[in-house]
Amino acid sequence: MAKPVLTISSKNYSSWSLRGWLLCKIAGLEVEERRVPIDDADARAELLLLSPSFRTPALDHDGVHVWDTLAIAEYLVEVRPKAGLLPADRAARSHNRSVSGEMHSGFANLRSALPMNIKGDFPNFRIWSGAKPDIARITQIFHECLDQYGGPFLFGAKPTVADAMFAPVCSRFATYHVALDSDAAGYRDHILNWAPMIEWAEGARVEPEEMEELDVEF
Repeated sequence: MAKPVLTISSKNYSSWSLRGWLLCKIAGLEVEERRVPIDDADARAELLLLSPSFRTPALDHDGVHVWDTLAIAEYLVEVRPKAGLLPADRAARSHNRSVSGEMHSGFANLRSALPMNIKGDFPNFRIWSGAKPDIARITQIFHECLDQYGGPFLFGAKPTVADAMFAPVCSRFATYHVALDSDAAGYRDHILNWAPMIEWAEGARVEPEEMEELDVEF
């Protein structure tokens, strides 16, 4: 059987590629990475937030081609039911799906104001006021989940779909030095020190600089 293939774009800039890759890690699915060139029109549209619909990441597994991060998550839940991508409890599963869906479809102001840039470090970055309600809502989600399920991940002791969805936000919070309370900062740091995140960040740091547009301060 051919090794599964995950098609991704930039490791430094693509939050969606990171989410898809983390989902495969949580599922225990070893994949071959296939990179879409940065000069590909669809990749640039994704990274510059110019397209509401794009097809990276995409997973090819056992004759199935699936794209869109949440679709990949649900596919992996089906084919790896013992991996714990979603909580065992029905109410917790619904909660997990809800916050993951909220991340998938919302927070447009945060995406625009704080684009993912793992190699970046902007300690004096002025956060656009339109992004502040998004930051407040995300930290509220962190608090609710950590309080309800006990941490250190959002839904307890092990990572789930929700952690894969919110991991790029933790990276953004670090890049732009977003001020957080101790609980939210603790979750951010836990995610950034999670082995798969360290592995991804190492790959991002050696990635060639190919998109100057994304280094512009908004």
